Amino acid sequence: MKSLLSEFIRQISRSFTFVVMDAERLKQHGVITLKPLTILVVTSAFLFVLFMAIQAVLLFTPLRDSLPGASSENMRSEARQNELRIQSMADSLALQEEYLQRLRDMILGNIQYVPSTAVDEELPVFEDGTTLADLELPDPSENWEDHVQPAMPIAQLNGAPSETLPAYNTGPSYLSSISFPVLPPVSGLLTRGFDARTGHYAIDIAVEEGSAVRSIGDGYVVLADWLNDGGQVIAIAHAGGFISVFKHNSSLLKQVGDRVRDREAVALTGNSGEITSGPHAHFELWHNGLAQDPRAYVLGW
Repeated sequence: MKSLLSEFIRQISRSFTFVVMDAERLKQHGVITLKPLTILVVTSAFLFVLFMAIQAVLLFTPLRDSLPGASSENMRSEARQNELRIQSMADSLALQEEYLQRLRDMILGNIQYVPSTAVDEELPVFEDGTTLADLELPDPSENWEDHVQPAMPIAQLNGAPSETLPAYNTGPSYLSSISFPVLPPVSGLLTRGFDARTGHYAIDIAVEEGSAVRSIGDGYVVLADWLNDGGQVIAIAHAGGFISVFKHNSSLLKQVGDRVRDREAVALTGNSGEITSGPHAHFELWHNGLAQDPRAYVLGW
């Protein structure tokens, strides 16, 4: 065989005739004429086509994931996409934190105008000739004593005695006023009361997880988002400067801007957030920037 191949290589351009015979009977079965150059060309073409077919199968079918280095490229691509997602989430969280801080300032009344010192900025002028810089705005206090009850005596509502707990009727005409006392937003056992000294401007009610949290009156949702300490939080602005806040919910049923009716379900109770000790409803009530003890405004508490 080795000598035959050597002869083929030395005379690759010549034709060779092979006689096929039966070794036992010495009978001729046929004659074959071959040219080594032709065999080499055909074999090379076959191997090239086979190689291209294998490459196509590996590159354009799921088998490409089995190639060395392919998984690494996919991992790098996913890592780049995850990095972009993380950066986008970080930007969103920064904007969310800024929004929530402004909302906290609005609820607590910590908003005051600081005049700009820019030379090219003109302040609006009122009809009497004064500007915003001329107004004497109050300097809101951050002391917890401001929220000691009664932060706003109920007797001041419409000048009526505190025993009657009247409706607050100075709100916008497109929102129905709240008629105090109201029905509880949830039914459960009171486990922690209002305590301004410790910064617990709310009451906690132990309830079964998934219970409906109902609005104490007509209003608009001004916050419906996740907070690290409060979990799923929803805040509703009512007529007369009241804002009700519910924290640690398992899910929210409304979003910012939604109008809610009295006794309409706005969330489901849960145990979300970092500062929580179990499934319960956390209920805050604010009026004109001051925290109120909800027990004075709700029946049965």
